[in-house]
Amino acid sequence: MKAKEWRDLDLAEVETKVEQLRSELFTARIRKDTGQLENTAKLRTLRRDIARAETILREQRVSRSERQGAGE
Repeated sequence: MKAKEWRDLDLAEVETKVEQLRSELFTARIRKDTGQLENTAKLRTLRRDIARAETILREQRVSRSERQGAGE
């Protein structure tokens, strides 16, 4: 997913996707260690997707806290 697509999701959806990606990364690492993973570049892609999603989560949380602070 591209960053713009991540930004279009709401906070709960991004958190769910991150959990799914982490699970998929875990499975891929196990498959790599047992020699069952054919496309090892998938590990890199998953790590980058997780990092991208975590960045978007942080942005959303910061903007949410700024909006709440300004509303007081």
